[in-house]
Amino acid sequence: MGEILFEYVRNGSYVKVTAIEPETRIEASVVVPAALSEDQMKLQALNKLRYVLKKKEESE
Repeated sequence: MGEILFEYVRNGSYVKVTAIEPETRIEASVVVPAALSEDQMKLQALNKLRYVLKKKEESE
């Protein structure tokens, strides 16, 4: 896994974090409490992206 881009959209007390792998254009989003640190938010989104990539790999 190479470069990962992150996008943050705050909505009240929650933040939608999207992790995007530009090479494959695959993305995964999570909604987390705004009280989490940026690193914790990134980790949650990255874990979801890894899960999505693994599922895609298994289905091919």
